[in-house]
Amino acid sequence: MTARGVEPREMNRARRWAYALKPASWPKLLVPSALGQSLGFALAGHFSWLALALGCAFTLADLAFIVLMNDWGDQRVDGIKREIFPDGCSPKTIPDGILSAREVLFGGLGAGALALVLSYLGVIWLMRPWQLWLALLCVGLFIGYTLPPFRLNYRGGGELLELVGVGFALPIWHIYAQAGTLSLDAMASLWGFACLAFGSAVASGLSDEVSDRAGGKRTIATALGNRVARRWVEIALAAGGVVWVATAACGPLPDISPVGQWVWRSAHIAAALVVGGYLYCAFRVSEEAQTNAFGAQKRYKKHLHRAIWRGTTVLAIGLVVGVML
Repeated sequence: MTARGVEPREMNRARRWAYALKPASWPKLLVPSALGQSLGFALAGHFSWLALALGCAFTLADLAFIVLMNDWGDQRVDGIKREIFPDGCSPKTIPDGILSAREVLFGGLGAGALALVLSYLGVIWLMRPWQLWLALLCVGLFIGYTLPPFRLNYRGGGELLELVGVGFALPIWHIYAQAGTLSLDAMASLWGFACLAFGSAVASGLSDEVSDRAGGKRTIATALGNRVARRWVEIALAAGGVVWVATAACGPLPDISPVGQWVWRSAHIAAALVVGGYLYCAFRVSEEAQTNAFGAQKRYKKHLHRAIWRGTTVLAIGLVVGVML
């Protein structure tokens, strides 16, 4: 019997793969993808349904690649966590026998190959010559994150790599797919989101602090401790909101109607307010989210995720409405 009463022998094949793919974590990539699509729409001035369809398929394949290969690369540390906390954490895909290491490896490699194939279709169908190169950047950043020989997540660079990958590379893939070009003005909104992505990366290490330290994994939580890591998370989210307010006040505007520009600015402010509201809720329970307090950490990260995902969704919807007006 694994943690929380999950018995792999009672799970059919579909349930095992569904568990291993961790759909609850998908908004971490789906939300920045939506932001990228909306910024691409603003840059192009028209919408491509084919670019949206290819973008959705690419993001799902990239998600499967990242989730599975991360489990494969972290199986030793996950095993350590299971030994330290036999009943204190969620089931681990490989250590708890939900899927074998071989299945996880080949599933992840297949998903990564599919992501590259879909990007090549973007080169052909959408006539986007740089689409495959941007996909290679997204995939390559994750390879550097957790796989040998780089394994930067074990050497203190994982959070920064996630900032670049989730905060910039993935949304830029979608901007280019939708618009066929890139513009620094169109990407101004990504700076605020990149701050949120960094906060999310730091927060993800809170629940694994002890096992990561035991396994030789160097994160902000293992290097500086739980309390300092939480302060970094909260500062990063606050910075994201401030940057969005600054973007609304003095950032570049797309070539749309005055009403649309007003909506564009208002969307950034509304997104910042959403982030601020949930950040306040997270700050209220922050002191409870101590090392190994998994229940309190879950409540803390729930508010953080809502701040990031809902705030960014409000921004993406506002940008689309602004362009349509």
